[in-house]
Amino acid sequence: MNIALAIAIVTVAGLLGSVILVLAAKFMAVEEDPRIGEVTSCLPGANCGACGYAGCADYAKAIVEGGAPVNKCVPGGAKAAADVAAVMGVEAGATAAVRATVRCQGKPGVCTQIFDYHGVSSCAAATALYGGPKACAYGCLGLGDCVKACKFDAIHVVDGIAHVDPEKCTGCGACAAACPKSVIEMASDMEEKPLVLCHNTEKGPVVMKECQTGCIGCMKCQKTCPSEAIKVTNFLASIDYSKCTGCGQCVEVCPKQVIVRA
Repeated sequence: MNIALAIAIVTVAGLLGSVILVLAAKFMAVEEDPRIGEVTSCLPGANCGACGYAGCADYAKAIVEGGAPVNKCVPGGAKAAADVAAVMGVEAGATAAVRATVRCQGKPGVCTQIFDYHGVSSCAAATALYGGPKACAYGCLGLGDCVKACKFDAIHVVDGIAHVDPEKCTGCGACAAACPKSVIEMASDMEEKPLVLCHNTEKGPVVMKECQTGCIGCMKCQKTCPSEAIKVTNFLASIDYSKCTGCGQCVEVCPKQVIVRA
């Protein structure tokens, strides 16, 4: 009899607790602005973080509740910005197209190998072992960390070097974040403009021993550029795309064929 009474008391207490929790959830619930769901549905769902927020849902909440700009979704581009702007009743504003570039051409046979690597197929793991098997400490290792990070199938390893498919690249930056050598660069306004496919900041004589297609800091490109858009700093050429007109003179004078057309 005592056992039955105890069971009854526990059962009643459990039911009362459940009722209290249900009522509390109902009366204490905070209603979410329905526009958050609408904005989230306008975004590509990549959750890449390129917008500066933890994911698409977090960005949508920041737009609706915090007034964040509607055009910060890089993978979604202009379409996502326009769709979100329509939900929010604001202007979308300009959206700059961003894409990834692998700043290296040092495939096997072009870049000197200092040892054979037979470890885990990971650039990060190889880098931890004496900086990797390449003589150039700045070059692409081609073991595919960037490929695994890309959610859009926009980057693949070909002949030992990562290559970006510009038609698929959304500019999310996941590949750049995954590269332990920082070889992948994100940039906008690069359409039909030259690219510097080297990341090595060592002096010319050292680079020439390490790689056949490395920048040697000769400054021919800088001296030739009519718009002063290319500078050599720390023995490495870099392009200011806000000044570059795409004339291609730097491409023509580069003795190592480091500068190429996009």
